[in-house]
Amino acid sequence: MSRWRGLKALVHDAVDATTALVDEGQQSTHRAVRRFTDAVPPAAAVEGLVRAGSAGTLTTVRVVNRVVEALTDAALDAALPAEADTAAVPMRSDVMGSAAWIADAALGAVNGAIGQHLAESGNGLDLGLRLRFGDRYLEAPEPPIGEQTVVVLVHGLGTTEWCWALEAETRHGDAGATFGSLLARDCGVAPVFVRYNTGRPVARNGAALAAALERAFGANAKRIVLVGHSMGGLVAREACRVAAETGSAWVSSVDLVVTIGTPLQGAPLARFGETATTSLAAVDLPTTRILARVLAARSLGIRDLEYGEGSALEPAGAVPALPGIRYAFLSATVAQDPEHPASRMLGDLLVQVESASGPAQPAVSRGVVFGGVLHHQLQVHPVVYEEVLRLVREA
Repeated sequence: MSRWRGLKALVHDAVDATTALVDEGQQSTHRAVRRFTDAVPPAAAVEGLVRAGSAGTLTTVRVVNRVVEALTDAALDAALPAEADTAAVPMRSDVMGSAAWIADAALGAVNGAIGQHLAESGNGLDLGLRLRFGDRYLEAPEPPIGEQTVVVLVHGLGTTEWCWALEAETRHGDAGATFGSLLARDCGVAPVFVRYNTGRPVARNGAALAAALERAFGANAKRIVLVGHSMGGLVAREACRVAAETGSAWVSSVDLVVTIGTPLQGAPLARFGETATTSLAAVDLPTTRILARVLAARSLGIRDLEYGEGSALEPAGAVPALPGIRYAFLSATVAQDPEHPASRMLGDLLVQVESASGPAQPAVSRGVVFGGVLHHQLQVHPVVYEEVLRLVREA
């Protein structure tokens, strides 16, 4: 029910956004026309009437759109049950490629692109943040889990916990395996997946993760390991920082934090988005103004990737290392040789090695570079898994 209403609300929001884009283009056109018509009073009057007519039409579209939304909301309330969509999509190889799996992947992508809007508008498509163990969500402490080493896996931008799933033909010999299930098999840990709205700011997701881990484990966890891929690494480190500042009990059980391809010092591609937005907005043409507005609507989560743990005013590396915690920063390069010029320039195609290698803290951290592995392969690649397995085993 909540997802159906959320999808419908998103359609209505898209109509409003489209009218805003049309208005942006028309305003740019009117400004160009007025450079000539202002000198000719009759032409200026006609142009003013055209502008007023356009504004009236767009206002009518917006009003009708919201009336239709209210009527269809009432129809959905009458036709569909009120239960929330809370069931987890089972993590099995036969589910991959199914309608449920595709819908879940699309949900992750939408949250990554416009997740802040979904959260602020109360849209039912907002993933929020939840912890998943097996095929259920953790809502309260479960002692049997806390008695094991808990490995918390945090996915990256625009995905869900399914990003940790390996292909059925994986050479590990476990069809339908995930990064977490392999760790459970090979060293007896309890894998807990984080499912969250990646379009929200990293700081907000980090605080939400800290609160969720406190609710689920508190001081009951024997040992906790955090593993984050890409943005997930930023969220994991932020969660530890928040927990330490607020005195949360779970952080005292954290032994290891592993970041995999995490843009700790930002990602060039994300910074390009900001540059393109500014450049396009500076040109007063309908096309450029519309494109600038579209780019400006990207989520705050995406914008956080521009500078990683820092910002335009605060240098990267702002999240401190906590005492008693080991850190491992795993990165990759497009070429097999990490020293190849292409490797130094491109990294794993999204994040450069320097950015993913973390701050210089040799006493508590370890950096490993994998050659010939792309960014989207890191969280399921055999060599990365073997390194994480070795790190987890080092109690």
